[in-house]
Amino acid sequence: MITPLDIQQKEFPKSVRGYKEEEVDGFLDLLTLDFEKLIEDNQRLKDQARNMSTELARYQKTENMVLETLEAAKALMGDISASAERRAEILLKNAELDAERITREARESVERLNEEILGLKNRLNVFRTRYRTLLEAELEKFDTLSTELFADKDMEDIKRMLEHSAYKPDVSDFAEKTLVNLRGDNEE
Repeated sequence: MITPLDIQQKEFPKSVRGYKEEEVDGFLDLLTLDFEKLIEDNQRLKDQARNMSTELARYQKTENMVLETLEAAKALMGDISASAERRAEILLKNAELDAERITREARESVERLNEEILGLKNRLNVFRTRYRTLLEAELEKFDTLSTELFADKDMEDIKRMLEHSAYKPDVSDFAEKTLVNLRGDNEE
């Protein structure tokens, strides 16, 4: 490649009918300046192209990093989604187990209460039967005693005697005796 220095140092042989040396030198000077300018522009463009190549490589690297980051984010989102689904399934399963346990406990409690109610009903029936039996026995005793004591007296006479007499039977004594008898029966 010809350099501006080559142009400046070029010597042409002289001939009889040759060109004017000053005009040739002036033209060569212009050529040299333009050629130097072209070389500088060429160098500047090469530097610019090299910088752009470096910048392009950097952008491509950044683009690759962004793409890798996006892929990693997608994978992470997939993992998070799968984890959330697994957690939701576990929570749902735990809730179902808790519901089953609560239902089972409620049924057991109802069964236990029903058994207690049945036991109380049986005890109440036993109490009624015993109390009825006790009352009937007391009435029989009363009838027997009244028949023995007042065999020859008529009931109307007895009522009149009781109304006019100073003795008034105390109902609380009878109730207290009945309770004592009931307590004795229940303790057996």
